[in-house]
Amino acid sequence: MSQQHPARSSASPPSRPDASMSLLTNVMDHSLDDGYVEAAARHEAEGGKGLPKTLRARLGLAAGLVLAAAVVTVGAAETQISAPALAKERQELIDRIESDTSEADKLQESVDELRDEVGQRQREALEEHGGGEGEIVGLLAGAAPVHGPGVKLVVNDAKEADEGGEGPRESSGFTDTGRVRDRDLQRVVNGLWESGAEAIAINGQRLTALSAIRAAGDAILVDNKPLVPPYTVLAVGDGQRLAADFQSSADGQYLQVLKENYGVRANIYAQDDVRLPAAPSLIVRTAKPEAGSAEKSAADTGKGTS
Repeated sequence: MSQQHPARSSASPPSRPDASMSLLTNVMDHSLDDGYVEAAARHEAEGGKGLPKTLRARLGLAAGLVLAAAVVTVGAAETQISAPALAKERQELIDRIESDTSEADKLQESVDELRDEVGQRQREALEEHGGGEGEIVGLLAGAAPVHGPGVKLVVNDAKEADEGGEGPRESSGFTDTGRVRDRDLQRVVNGLWESGAEAIAINGQRLTALSAIRAAGDAILVDNKPLVPPYTVLAVGDGQRLAADFQSSADGQYLQVLKENYGVRANIYAQDDVRLPAAPSLIVRTAKPEAGSAEKSAADTGKGTS
């Protein structure tokens, strides 16, 4: 009986374990692009062709390097030399500014003294020529200091005012930044006058019939003098009644809306004794009838005078 040989298996050899990762294998095997490989080989074959070979070229390169170094050195030396001169000029400018500022302060003090002297002479003239009503006229005009019962109203910016924008007022007239504006103080002062205040001062600035509350940038000016918050408004009058009437007035309600909606801080207190200084300067005016004004008036009206 013939012996049969076992049949051979025709199956293909087993595949590589990383056959499914052909892309990753290709990247690992060819990590450098062929173009870079060729460029590196060419650069290696050329050797140091990047550097000049001739003596003339090398001397030119050396001269260029020396020139560049000389320019840098000269620039550094000039900076070193000019630094003390610049520092000296800066110090001289600072000294001039300080000197001019000191001189301006002295001039301002002189102006204030002259203004006080003028105001004192005006008050004396008012008392001398005002007759029996001179004192009353001086009090009403703000020419004399006053004291008596009244109210103290402190108005200040909101705590978050510095974080707000610089936009203008809304159409409603209220602040959109939490900062007190000149028109706010105008309404507060007008509300106090209407509520029965006899005399008013803001941060020590006595208000008169000619006083103006305006704005210059972010600053509030009273008679052209800048004020710094908080704004302390003192008013002479019947303290309890004045405070109640102001809070119930339209201007008092305006201030309340500023407090509730925009964070403006305001508090009003009745005071037993409020002291207000005299106005810094007054304009004394006198009225004199023109000659023949009575006859002219009678002729215009058709009536005579007895």
